[in-house]
Amino acid sequence: MTAWTDHRTFLRRALRRPALIGAPAPTGATLAAEIAAVLPGTGTPTVVELGAGTGALSPAIRSRLSPGSRYVAVEVDGELVAHLRRRMPWLEVLHGDAADLATLLDGAGVGPVDAVVSSLPWTLLPPAQQRDMLAGIASTLAPGGVFTTISTLTALPTRVRELRRSLDSAFAEVVATAPVWRNVPPSRLYVCRGPRSC
Repeated sequence: MTAWTDHRTFLRRALRRPALIGAPAPTGATLAAEIAAVLPGTGTPTVVELGAGTGALSPAIRSRLSPGSRYVAVEVDGELVAHLRRRMPWLEVLHGDAADLATLLDGAGVGPVDAVVSSLPWTLLPPAQQRDMLAGIASTLAPGGVFTTISTLTALPTRVRELRRSLDSAFAEVVATAPVWRNVPPSRLYVCRGPRSC
């Protein structure tokens, strides 16, 4: 399969389920590389990706991880789950909702988690749902774990402020990176450490 196949699959699902996808295109290589750089570069960490989509982040994440690491992707859309399993047989894919993360990971024998990466459309979610999901993510992380998520620069400023408050409620340290202009749409990362549930 080609990158065009990935893009076509992504676009088809985005048009059918825009509230779940939240972007006009898969994450670009520059932003994917920045996300991967946050992950542990040594040891054999367990990494979980939320909203894996067509796997735009997956090759960069895989190349960052040492042999023996565990890399698990969570995806709610059944068609995208099937796409990932065909396209990336090396990726451990769980079909389920990130809102049920603890249950999904427990059922798969995953944990504790060293890093969670997310490209979910957080600014489209109500703040209460954001806080519940982020608390769930924080509870799965090892004490030294890191959570990294994407925020597009096209999101409404009020929604971005709500997201920042939700992140601050779940993590002791939240750092916003410089914008990555070479992405569609331009985006930045929030890198979060010190899960408050630990």
